[in-house]
Amino acid sequence: MIQFINVGKRYSDGHEALKNVSFELARGEMAFLTGHSGAGKSTLLKLIMLMERASKGQITVGNQNLARIPPRQVPYYRRHAGVVFQDHKLLFDRTIFDNVAIAMEVAGTPPKEIAKRVRAALDKVGLLSKEKLTPIQLSGGEQQRVGIARAVVNKPPILLADEPTGNLDPELSAEIMKLFSDFNQVGVTVLIATHDLELISRLPYRVIELDHGHIRNEEAFVNG
Repeated sequence: MIQFINVGKRYSDGHEALKNVSFELARGEMAFLTGHSGAGKSTLLKLIMLMERASKGQITVGNQNLARIPPRQVPYYRRHAGVVFQDHKLLFDRTIFDNVAIAMEVAGTPPKEIAKRVRAALDKVGLLSKEKLTPIQLSGGEQQRVGIARAVVNKPPILLADEPTGNLDPELSAEIMKLFSDFNQVGVTVLIATHDLELISRLPYRVIELDHGHIRNEEAFVNG
């Protein structure tokens, strides 16, 4: 599903964020991306989302070579991958329903289909009863759930998350990770960048560790 072959990313200021990174994430697999601050985790996710372009190497997502996707096709490509951010990136002057619906509205999805999908996504994350509230009326954990609902409302085959539990307490963090696991159980490919080593050590998923732009090692934690 996702393949990196000797991928490098050098920014215009000369900073080399990724160096000869190679790994493969199978269709339907869930994995964690770890490493110190500045190790290259966010850059790697941005390359998958075509928010940045690789300086060298090859990235393939779902049999598409990302280097061959022209700028005009990037918005269409992004519909096939949901992204969850640490800071939620919610619109505080819109309702929860509207925050989840906005990407579908931009894509021209019929209103009846939008309503159906938004409510299904909110139900999945336990927020259906709060669809008319605004983000400011929710807790931090609930705001993150809205971000997850927005990321999965289009039923993307890939779900990416950048430090989704960074601002949450351990109990809420475990609940958020359970949601990602639930989506993975129905076939979604999930890649999560996180610093929360204690939490992921209890989960049975592969860990890819970055160190100053290199893949340092990979390991599979076994639950229990």
